[in-house]
Amino acid sequence: MIEFQNVTFSYANDERAGTVKNLNLRIPDGQIVLLTGASGCGKSTVLRLINGLAPHFYEGKVDGRVSVNGIEPKEAALHELVSVTGSVFQNPRTQFYNVDTTGELAFACENMGMQVEEILKRMEKTVERFRIEKLMDRNIFHLSGGQKQQIACASVDVAEPDVFLLDEPTANLDYQAAKKLKKIIAIWKSAGKTVLIAEHRIAWVWELCDRLIIIKDGEIQSDLGKEEMEKISSKSLIEKQLRTKIEMNPLSLTRGVRSDREISISKLAVSYGKKTSMMKFADLSIPENKITALVGENGAGKTTLLHCMAGIIRKYKAKIEENGNLIPSKRLWKRTFLVMQDVNHQLFTESVLDEVMISMSRENEEKALEILDQVHLKEYAARHPMSLSGGQKQRVAIACAVASDKDILLFDEPTSGLDRHHMELTARLFLALKQMGKTIVIVTHDSELIESCCDAVIPVKEAVYE
Repeated sequence: MIEFQNVTFSYANDERAGTVKNLNLRIPDGQIVLLTGASGCGKSTVLRLINGLAPHFYEGKVDGRVSVNGIEPKEAALHELVSVTGSVFQNPRTQFYNVDTTGELAFACENMGMQVEEILKRMEKTVERFRIEKLMDRNIFHLSGGQKQQIACASVDVAEPDVFLLDEPTANLDYQAAKKLKKIIAIWKSAGKTVLIAEHRIAWVWELCDRLIIIKDGEIQSDLGKEEMEKISSKSLIEKQLRTKIEMNPLSLTRGVRSDREISISKLAVSYGKKTSMMKFADLSIPENKITALVGENGAGKTTLLHCMAGIIRKYKAKIEENGNLIPSKRLWKRTFLVMQDVNHQLFTESVLDEVMISMSRENEEKALEILDQVHLKEYAARHPMSLSGGQKQRVAIACAVASDKDILLFDEPTSGLDRHHMELTARLFLALKQMGKTIVIVTHDSELIESCCDAVIPVKEAVYE
């Protein structure tokens, strides 16, 4: 049983962000609960109050009582909660302790003092259930974002806690990987586990949930049971600025577009070192002055393709043509700006405003503030970028892309962690950039974003290793 009694929490560094107010909530054992609402509404804070990260790690003031199976997280040591709760964070990189995937799966059980035989037995069961045999004995930092997310979920599964807490678990997962996770949650449900899922993309898990809790400004706006969930329409969800409950496979949205101008990349082969094999990609053509989505399974090589176009990876060979004319890789690199999947890698300055201005060829504070206003971040101009939420950081990086004034803009999962309102805002921004003559290439699993703004949808087949 999880219980909140008149719980109020505010963070020490910012009383506005993620605050929860007068929260009263009771979650029985074995219930699957979907938490949703706008970015910054307090979903992640609810999970942190359950696993004890707030206030032990995220400092702040807690009033009221939180109880998890009789334990009060704010009074208990974090290690006491390990056997009770297991958490998967929005950014899986923040919860890894090992370099290799096998070690990561064993880590929690080793810390709990289990016998080697028991650890190996649990790992074997988890690997089989998640179907991640190909990901074992791999360097975690060589995996795609979606593959890292799968390892994070699996490492929690091995520990077999009573309560699973998932924060945007499908932010970087492809359609099929989300389906696999849904099956795992069904297994947890049949075993009587309690699962709380904080999500914007709700379609993949909708039918499995027993309860929907919509949070607005730190308070529970709606608390719907299974029967009420079945009655609520997609139109009603959209009116509440929530994502659709209808599942769509991005690969089913594949479409081309006619264009007089295009960039063709053929015979692309990438090497990560002298002793590694080459990754060989299928040829593709990207229409200029259009919005193109690259879709495909996790690990297919979509991010690698963007990194080649942006010049982050230089050990590759390719034939690059623009409108039938050969162009050197360096000329392409100079024209591109990349927003990475993990935007933490590209935020460097002390303020959001400075972050946008360093992306400009000539710094212009007025223009930078105008761009921040477009992505609804002007009020955060003086804030440190790393103090923002995941979705807000994503929008800072998008603002930097706009400020760069490059003519080819590359985005890797730009709507991971974004609610419906900010997904639509991002789509409108992409459409405005297209009107300015920009070529936009987006790696995405977000079907709603594709339907909102993309002209072309190109499936990326898994790269072949030779």
